[in-house]
Amino acid sequence: MARSAQPSSAVIGTVKGPGETGNQYVFITANNQQVKIGEFVYYAVDRPELGEAQILGKISERRLIDHLPDRIFADTEISPDVIASLVGFDYPNPEIYEITVDVIGYFHPALGFMNPRIAPDPGTKVCLADDETLRHVINKKQPGDVGGAEVGSLLLRPGNAVPVALDVKELVSTHMAILAGTGSGKSYTAGVLVEELLRPYNRAAVLIFDPHGEYGTLSEMRGHEAFAHSDGYSPEVKILSPDDIRIRLSSLDYYDILTLLPNMSDRQQAILQKGFSILSKHKRGQYRWDVQDLISAVYEADRTTDEEGNEKVGSSAPAIEWKLNKLESSEYFHRMEHLAPRDLFAPGQVTILQMNDISQEEQQVICAAVLRQSYQARMNTHKEKITPEDENYLPYPVFILLEEAHRFAPAHEPARCKQILRTVLSEGRKFGMGVGLITQRPGKLDSDVLSQCMSQFLMRIVNPVDQDSLKYGVEAAGRDLLKELPSLTKGQVIISGACVNTPVLCQVRRRLTQHGGETMNAPEEWMKHFQAHRQRARKIATAPVAVPSSPAESIGGISIE
Repeated sequence: MARSAQPSSAVIGTVKGPGETGNQYVFITANNQQVKIGEFVYYAVDRPELGEAQILGKISERRLIDHLPDRIFADTEISPDVIASLVGFDYPNPEIYEITVDVIGYFHPALGFMNPRIAPDPGTKVCLADDETLRHVINKKQPGDVGGAEVGSLLLRPGNAVPVALDVKELVSTHMAILAGTGSGKSYTAGVLVEELLRPYNRAAVLIFDPHGEYGTLSEMRGHEAFAHSDGYSPEVKILSPDDIRIRLSSLDYYDILTLLPNMSDRQQAILQKGFSILSKHKRGQYRWDVQDLISAVYEADRTTDEEGNEKVGSSAPAIEWKLNKLESSEYFHRMEHLAPRDLFAPGQVTILQMNDISQEEQQVICAAVLRQSYQARMNTHKEKITPEDENYLPYPVFILLEEAHRFAPAHEPARCKQILRTVLSEGRKFGMGVGLITQRPGKLDSDVLSQCMSQFLMRIVNPVDQDSLKYGVEAAGRDLLKELPSLTKGQVIISGACVNTPVLCQVRRRLTQHGGETMNAPEEWMKHFQAHRQRARKIATAPVAVPSSPAESIGGISIE
């Protein structure tokens, strides 16, 4: 049998044989404390093609195979340690466990993990991977490196012994998704990630769609010493309330307008679409048109000529005009005012679009318009089709974070944002446009959209439908870690995909800024407002009752004697 040259203190078990699949092996151990699901172990090989190498693996299953008789544990009067010593067991570890390990491979600094497909021989010693090794083989970037993002530490190694640092290049170019149930800490984790993107060693250009107004506390990054640099850098935080959001009408397309107009018949939709085509010809090469221009085009589209040569306007144009006139009074869509890409993005700046007072339909259209124009800006700048004077000139990569992503790309439902999101996720990488999706209902998120996110942050999810959707939409995480989803606590996350070398269980670090999405503490609020409420009630009860000054009183304009 093969023997390991590793120190005996690192050995935790001995290989029994292969597992159920060709990528697994089984070892035997009595060390219950160190054989946790998700823990990293290795066995050593010395082969001509590899030299001396450590083949890393991850514990995926644990099974108790030998222990004291059950009757001993059933009788509370019997001391198990006494019985164990009598029958020859080494108490307090008389149990024997069979541990299944999924092989990851040996780590090559340039190529990452490579699985040699070499099964360990029975008798090979299995060792616990040390902290220093894990720091280098898990992370593509080290904490503090340019392009690194330290979001937490390895959950199974206490005391922040193994920090987890993500590769920002892969994270933003191949897109990412944070998937978690309510109260699991998804927005908190997103805040940590944004903090890392705005640290001096990244200085990213970030835009956040914030439907609930949770990210305003990121303004604390201004002047914070953790974000300052000797060259004078300090991140900019631009918070745009609903009153600040303006989208130019001429940046909308037919489907955007259709989303904003309610109860459109098939004929009205056809006339509106034809009107858009006419408007495009009339305004070709011009940036701006308004509602009245579109109304004129709609009337032209609905005009017909009878056999006698008389022009006649159909009934659809007046109905569409009435609906378009209502659109003209919108707070968010204007002829001239506009949030252009150069207004939304800058290196070292996070822009937060607070959309908490905006209707669902308007949120959809605003998001679609911003995504579409940002994508076109990056593409046209990359292809040198526009100059620095253009409002759409965007010469650097950008990252867009969508909170409540299932609202913008719902599964099995039409949504204005869905198609442009699919386009950006599939083609944005080559133009330097990354997207991050955050949702508490992955089962309600469009599967095509989710499948394009190559880095995943999975937090506590209990809903079976949502759990099942991850099996098909998230390929990078092993099934062994997906089993852990219901048992994760707040702030614990499975990180997998392109941003790390191998999936890991991570404890998210503390935020440097305050979290704006804390759950309201109802009992505290009740206690705080109880006295004020009771005082108001007493004041009303003891208030003097007005007495008529004369026998006659006027009630409702009628004199009462």
